[in-house]
Amino acid sequence: MAATKTRQKMPINRDVLKWARERVGLSQDAAAEGAGVQPDQLREWETGPKIPTVRQARKLAQVYDRPFLEFLSSKRPKVKPLELVPDFRMHREAEPPEERYELLLIQSETEEIRLNALDLFEMLGEQPPVLPDEIYASTKDDVEVVAARARTLLQLPIEEQLALKASEKDRFANMQRRKFEEAGIIVAKHSGLIHFKARGLCFYATPLPVIVFSNEAPGAQAFTLAHELAHVILRVSGISGVPGAASSSAKKTEDWCNAFASAFLIPSHALARFVPKPGSPLDRIEDNRLSELAKTFAVSRHAMLIRLVKLGYIKASFYWNIKRPQFLEEEAEYRSFGRSKYYGSRYRTARGDLYTGLVLEAWANGMITNHNAAEFMGIKNITHLDAIRDQFRP
Repeated sequence: MAATKTRQKMPINRDVLKWARERVGLSQDAAAEGAGVQPDQLREWETGPKIPTVRQARKLAQVYDRPFLEFLSSKRPKVKPLELVPDFRMHREAEPPEERYELLLIQSETEEIRLNALDLFEMLGEQPPVLPDEIYASTKDDVEVVAARARTLLQLPIEEQLALKASEKDRFANMQRRKFEEAGIIVAKHSGLIHFKARGLCFYATPLPVIVFSNEAPGAQAFTLAHELAHVILRVSGISGVPGAASSSAKKTEDWCNAFASAFLIPSHALARFVPKPGSPLDRIEDNRLSELAKTFAVSRHAMLIRLVKLGYIKASFYWNIKRPQFLEEEAEYRSFGRSKYYGSRYRTARGDLYTGLVLEAWANGMITNHNAAEFMGIKNITHLDAIRDQFRP
């Protein structure tokens, strides 16, 4: 009689399964939903007696953002903890822990970009750019002075901003991004932030602090970038979202960053060239005039009105009681035109020119393989590297 073949079980380590789930802050119910199984089934995998199939384990690896083979380890892997953890108290209307899991993945990806950049600089025998000490400040410092100094140090004179033609105003955020990266700040874009009502992230470290921004109207992007620059200047990591409840210390930081962004984008001396300051704040400003001023400075109408109120041009009640609800509704309804159909533009935009340039230089010099370059850029199809190279301009 032929012997019956016994199917050998995969040596899945239950303790590693549990560790991987807890590391990203997922409940068993949320993890089960992500893996497409019942919560009781997942609990049995973690405590026994059953274990997942290979397909199910691979799905869990995707949900937990861990290598599948890690589940076969005899003990929990030694993984370096996330270092650039932002203060989530600064995220107004923060999401519950299950939602924060997605933010942790964005954070992990962002840190990997920074570490890759440091490795690439070392491969190329170059030193990463370092921000000058003069750019740093504290919330006790005058935002007007700090903003003017930052403009000088970043070589972004107001004249270049104002000289943009009407058809070029939407490019001002790109101009900011280029200046930030030239100074040594990695600026990445992640559309996933918008799902958590987050507009931007700042992970402070030196060298190479990282700013991440999301899909917004160009004028709003300009404000977000300036706001996250303020976090860099304060040397405070953070996540910025819509107004809401926050701790007193977090609110102080956020308020300073907002004030800095306004001063950085709309210097008071420049604004005075276009609109005379009244003896006392006016009751209102007409929409067409507000739009005209916003376009002149390549910012949103929201940012412009906040600045006019701050400088005493317009009464605060006009903003809070009339225009602010309208602005928030418009921003919530904004939809971008989606992803670029050109792979070169898409991945370059996501990673930024500073990072993309490092990858392409190391690849061109034979210091990394095609496969490595694709991994660095976060793409699966190696043939897209040619599109990235063709689209890239230093």
